[in-house]
Parts: sequence; structure tokens; C-alpha cells
Amino acid sequence: MRGPGIFLAQFMGDAAPFDTLDSAARWMAEAGYEGVQIPTWDARCIDLKQAAESQDYCDDLAGRCAEAGVAITELSTHLQGQLVAVHPAYDAAFDGFAPEAVRGKPAERQEWAVQQLHYAAKASRRLGLKAHATFSGALLWPFVYPWPQRPAGLVAEGFAELGKRWRPILDAFEEQGVDLCYELHPGEDLHDGVTFERFLESVGGHARANLLYDPSHFVLQAMDYLQFIDFYHDRIRMFHVKDAEFNPTGRAGVYGSYSDWIDRPGRFRSLGDGQVDFGGIFSKLTQYGYAGWAVLEWECCLKHPEDGAREGAPFIAAHMIRRAERAFDDFAGGGDPAANRRWLGL
Repeated sequence: MRGPGIFLAQFMGDAAPFDTLDSAARWMAEAGYEGVQIPTWDARCIDLKQAAESQDYCDDLAGRCAEAGVAITELSTHLQGQLVAVHPAYDAAFDGFAPEAVRGKPAERQEWAVQQLHYAAKASRRLGLKAHATFSGALLWPFVYPWPQRPAGLVAEGFAELGKRWRPILDAFEEQGVDLCYELHPGEDLHDGVTFERFLESVGGHARANLLYDPSHFVLQAMDYLQFIDFYHDRIRMFHVKDAEFNPTGRAGVYGSYSDWIDRPGRFRSLGDGQVDFGGIFSKLTQYGYAGWAVLEWECCLKHPEDGAREGAPFIAAHMIRRAERAFDDFAGGGDPAANRRWLGL
């Protein structure tokens, strides 16, 4: 496992030092990070189309980050991926994720989003990256709770359409040798293990359909986020180190009561301030041979982001596990394998 890394999406803005990639990367390096995950929708960080088309541009981008003291861990198309599949009920809400020219035009917006994913596949390959982060989008989310009663076949039809939209994109990532990693997230049709399995069926078990593991979203769904690793470790190719807490009461639970983040039973927290068992997570990922980056995605309803970032790097570093090269009891090893039958009394 490599790290610590940090996702820049929650930090970029119009004020220094987070108004340019170079200065943001330097700040993160000084805070102890070894890598940065880049949001491709933010022009302050990257021109995605140019990155897809120009090796010189990608070499310069990686070189600038290296000069600042960090590597590029992965690229992200979370916002563009969301627009691959949007139920009309969310058209207005998600129009802001797209350029002005395609807002209010769902078909053109989707076409733009798909092109963005194709650019991301090529840009990732040019940058020498092996994994890419995205969202699945959602056609079925308005029907996540089975009331009113869903008509027969609705869920199957939704996943069939989702698979139809994503299969060509997955093929494009296969051509570039890059894993496409879906962050399982409420609001997406892929939000837990069962929905991911349904999606895998719809894309024929595509080898490039993989996972960005983020335990915070499972805490807020009251899921067993450690057992999730046991089930899906062979598809986990990215890792967001993100904390959360879930404190249900007699007044509110998983659905959150339309409350603001600070008043919800389920809240995202800075690392170490929530309930996630990161010792257990890092142990399981090490057990199963996870070789990707450990990347902080900072979100917290209370703490200042710069404080969360400064605390995050040493927190992740303290949880990193160097895999043992030999068994702890080798010193007491005995016996000759050739004598196994004699040991058995045979």
C-alpha cells in the first residue's frame, strides 16, 4: 500500500494556496502527503482533453507535481460519471455539474459526460496510472425505498440500461489498461455490495469494473464495512480514507430527516473523530494484498479543512502496515518436509 495521499476536490478554490495545482500540491507535500488525487472537472488542476491528447502535457503535469513533492495517485471523474445516468427528477440539480452549453439538454449532457470518461481513460494511461475514480450515476434512486410499490421488472430494466451505458466506457478503459473504480455512494445506483453485483451482471463481469472502497458511506448505511472487504477485496483497487459516525436516536436514523449535515445521525468526520475502525481496515487490506494508494477524502461537518488535512497525513502514516516477509514463528520451525509421514506416525 502507498500513501498517504489526499483528494484535492474539497480543497481547491479561488484563494491561495489552493487556487493552483502547483501551490496546492506544495501545501499538501509540506503537510506530509506523498500523493494527490486530481479532480478532472476543476480547470485549476487539469485540462482533461489536453491530457488525453498530449503526452507532453501529461509529462509536464506529473513533473510539476513531482517538483512540488507529490505524485499523482489517480484522476477522478465523480461529477462526470454522475451524468452518465441521471433520472429526470434530478436534471436541474445535476445540471450544475456540466458546462453551460449542455445544461437543460439531458441527451447532450450525457454525451459530454461519456466523452469525458473516454478522455479520462487516455489521460490516466498517459500519466502511468492504473486506476480511476468515478460515480455510476443513477436511474433508480427515486425508487430506492419500495413505496409506492415498484412495477415488476423495474430494477432489472434500470440495471440493464446502466450496464448498456457503461459497457463501452469500460471497454475504453480496458483498451488503456486502467481499472475504472466506482465509489459506492448513496444517490448512486451502485451504493452497496448487492447493487455492485447487479451491475457486474449487467456488464458481463467486466474485468475493469472495480471498486473505490470508502468505509464512511457504509457506516451511514449501517453496513458491515469490514466484512465488505472479505467479500469484494478482489475488486477493490482504490481506497478513500474517510471517517464517519452514525448515532441513531428515537427521533432520526439512516434517512436523516432532511436535516443539515451537522444535525443528521450519520455524519462525515475528520480522521480519528468518527467511529470507523481503521486498524481493522488497514489490516484486512494488507491481508488481501491491496497495493494501491491510501487517499484521504476530507469531509467533516465540524472541523476546518486545513486542520483536517494536517491531521490526516500522520493518521494515515500511523496505520500503514509493512507486510511481514516471513512468519513470526519461523524461529521455532522444525521438521523436515520429507519426513511428514513419519511425523504422522505412518
